[in-house]
Amino acid sequence: MDVSLAAQTLNLFNEIRRKKGIAMLFITHDLAAARLIADRIAVLEQGRLVEAGPAEEVISAPRHPYTRSLIAAIPRMGARNVSERAAP
Repeated sequence: MDVSLAAQTLNLFNEIRRKKGIAMLFITHDLAAARLIADRIAVLEQGRLVEAGPAEEVISAPRHPYTRSLIAAIPRMGARNVSERAAP
């Protein structure tokens, strides 16, 4: 899915959640996307729960090394290489 279509899809998910007041399970490796639509995030590593909590807390203060590695993989605007990728 290209960036434009992904953004439209995430916006649609948020609109549906707001209008219908429903809960949804969103499974992704993309924590940037999860941060946009989730109230809570659970991180699984090899099928085991390693961290869970409010989305902003998990993103801004990750406790597990696997969560930190997922966050480090989130590209930052203007980053030229992996070492410049965003930290929370």
